[in-house]
Amino acid sequence: MTAISLIVNGERIEAEVPARLHLADFLRERLGLTGTHLGCEHGVCGACTVRLDGAIVRGCLVLAVQAEGCVVETIEGVSDSGELADLQEAFWRRNALQCGYCTPGMMLAAADFLAHAPDPTDRAAIRAHLSGNYCRCTGYEAIVDAVEATARARRAA
Repeated sequence: MTAISLIVNGERIEAEVPARLHLADFLRERLGLTGTHLGCEHGVCGACTVRLDGAIVRGCLVLAVQAEGCVVETIEGVSDSGELADLQEAFWRRNALQCGYCTPGMMLAAADFLAHAPDPTDRAAIRAHLSGNYCRCTGYEAIVDAVEATARARRAA
């Protein structure tokens, strides 16, 4: 077991973890933050996307011990802060939620895109940025619509 200390959604967490425990499993099983979903467990599907020191990462590819001293943000923390309120509303209005399994990872990837893209209304760029997040329900059109609508609304505000 290895002692770790990190900040998760604004709260300092101290824990003893096995050296090979993945961050996604730590968040779900130890902290009850079940918005971080597990899909492929190979870093391909994006269901386990979280923020680690501000960068989006695949929680299934990061070990909990690698998050020592880091700031981790999950969908629960980002949603509770209100940061995603307009994006969540757009996903709902555009019917981009469907089953919801991909939604937490998709939201974090979309928020990252909206924060860093030179032109967040560029549909091709939206698709490229979200290409690492799989959704089997929506066909992506509604998701791209929601991200574009959020970008346009933010630009107008």
